[in-house]
Parts: sequence; C-alpha cells; structure tokens
Amino acid sequence: MDSQPNGQKLKIMIMNDEEDILTLYNDYLSSKGHQVIAKYTDASDIRDDVRTNTPDVFIIDYRLPGAKNGIDAAVEILTTLPTAPILFVTGDESAMNIVSKDPLLSNSKVMMLLKPVKMHRLEEAMLELVNGPPPVFVN
Repeated sequence: MDSQPNGQKLKIMIMNDEEDILTLYNDYLSSKGHQVIAKYTDASDIRDDVRTNTPDVFIIDYRLPGAKNGIDAAVEILTTLPTAPILFVTGDESAMNIVSKDPLLSNSKVMMLLKPVKMHRLEEAMLELVNGPPPVFVN
C-alpha cells in the first residue's frame, strides 16, 4: 500500500450495519472513481476475505450486529495486514477512547470520523489515511 499521487483511485472494503449507508458510501465513492470491492453488514467473514482480496483502505462502523464490533474487526484485519489503513466512521464517541487505549490500533494507520460526515470529507480522510503519515484522531 505505497503512497500514490493524489487523484488516485482506491480499492475499498466497507463495513456498516445499515444497508442505506453502505449504498450511499458505495455510490458516492464509485462516482469518484474508487472501487468498492466488498460491503459487509457485520464482521463475521472479514478475515477470510481480506486474504483473498486486499483493499487499499477499510471503512468501518464501530457498532455492528453479531459477536464482533468494528474494533474487533479492525484488530482481525491488522493481525493479518499490519499496515492496513482503517477509517472508522461512527456516531459513538466512546469508540475513540476505546481505540486510543488499544496499542495495536493506536500504533497503526487508523483514523476516526464522528457522524454525521459529509461525503467529500469521507473521501478526503480516506486519501489522507492512505497517503499521509500515521494520523491522529479527528472529527
């Protein structure tokens, strides 16, 4: 996942429990030339899929149905792909505190945006995460 010039087109995996948000992100990011290679409403199959089709960036919601939340999914991803850029987009402010206390997450390319997030800001954050130095948490 080397840095590439701005204007780049990214391969993206999105994890969000709301179908309408998955559709919104997919439609917007696709219209900007990015390729959404997978969408998930939960974190159950992420590890296997990451091994077969590696994206440039992950967009993950903190709250997911099932046994794993977004942070659990991110830890699984980083265990398999230690340099994977992960963008959390959540309305849960407590997630920032949880992530900042986890050594694996806080020392990785992880960024958090608090909802509501404008679509252009989502794309900007994604590109910053992929191309820039390890980010700090922002909202």
